[in-house]
Amino acid sequence: MKNYYIIDFDSTFTQVEALDELARISLEGSPDQEKVYKEIERYTNLAMEGKISFRESLAGRISLLKANKSHLQKLIKHLKKKVSKSFDRNREFFKQNADTAWIVSGGFKEFIIPVVSPYGILEENIYANTFKFDEQGYIIGYDDTNPLSDEGGKVKLLKDLNIQGKIYGIGDGYSDFQLKESGLIEKFFAFTENISRKSVTDKADHVTPSFDEFLYVNQLPSAISYPKNRILCLIVGDVPEIAIDILKRDGFSIRVKDTFEEKYTSDVGMLLLGKGVKVTNEQLSRADKLKTLGYLGDVKGNVSRSLCTEKGIVIFDDKKEKSTNSEFVPRRMAEFINNGDTDQSRNFPHLILPKKLKGHRLLHIHKNVPGILARINNIYADNQINILSQFLMTRGDIGYVVTDIDSNYDKSLIKQLKQIENTIKFRILYK
Repeated sequence: MKNYYIIDFDSTFTQVEALDELARISLEGSPDQEKVYKEIERYTNLAMEGKISFRESLAGRISLLKANKSHLQKLIKHLKKKVSKSFDRNREFFKQNADTAWIVSGGFKEFIIPVVSPYGILEENIYANTFKFDEQGYIIGYDDTNPLSDEGGKVKLLKDLNIQGKIYGIGDGYSDFQLKESGLIEKFFAFTENISRKSVTDKADHVTPSFDEFLYVNQLPSAISYPKNRILCLIVGDVPEIAIDILKRDGFSIRVKDTFEEKYTSDVGMLLLGKGVKVTNEQLSRADKLKTLGYLGDVKGNVSRSLCTEKGIVIFDDKKEKSTNSEFVPRRMAEFINNGDTDQSRNFPHLILPKKLKGHRLLHIHKNVPGILARINNIYADNQINILSQFLMTRGDIGYVVTDIDSNYDKSLIKQLKQIENTIKFRILYK
């Protein structure tokens, strides 16, 4: 049986609610703009939380819009820039699943089709409402015979379509959860990249902070190697909001604490510390998933650099205590996670890497002993791997080899690289 993917549009495929944005455009310059917009937004939220019927919400919003076809063109241009980041980077998924990746929305085809079609989503697989216009091109209503204009419309539509296969639903609102409630879909994934509604997430089979997470959980090919929302970034002590916001906006799972709590030791992947915070060697020795540590101050005397090096943990710190380093340090941490860069590290060789355009990037951190590079390249040769580019630098006791290769290789290659003697850490990057 085929797998089908039923994807919502507003606040899921796009970052925003399209009718709310259309209201902003059509009401621009009106003295009642903010008042009317707030009322439209209120209708949207009430329906998304299941507090009023979808039809009541739709009719209320349409009556307030005062929009025409020229406003729709502006809206389309705006929405194309507001596609959710995790959907945008996974265009290849839609091309490969053109027959089974569907958009099902209470929104309107007039703006949905132009936004999603460039991603390879077929027009016949886009199910949504349609507007009614008067002779001057103003929106005066909608086709109320369309099941998607009514309460429980997505359920009615799927019953009519009678899809033979496993159906997975992805959305942010109550109407998306109704599909799960009806028993028509295999699993419901509450999409929270743009907005999280407790009334929806509490009932979901899985909360997915990004489309990458959905693909990862369902073992589907993804544009990135590992969902960033699964990388725990622990922030401890007096850390400026700007530093926290940089890492939050990058998509990492953020926890802000006054102290390095024991329960996070085994799972922390990134650690950003305020000035004066100390981490014991015993804590560091058990932080096996920790990849990078940032310190807003001089790390010396507060965290063991030698132990971090021994465990392959890349340190970025604020030795000169410049005010700009509250932004610099978290950005360097993110660049290491995202691209493998170690420039300005306190304990690693300084590598500035090109932005990877294709293939996979393999990061091999090892003890600085003779012969490692030869062993790595012998494994590539034995597996007939085409090396696109390769970088090697050493510093003291640490060696760092970064190799970009074609993405077609047997998984046994990774196991062989990890088993090289004196290997400390190994990661795969692709995006």
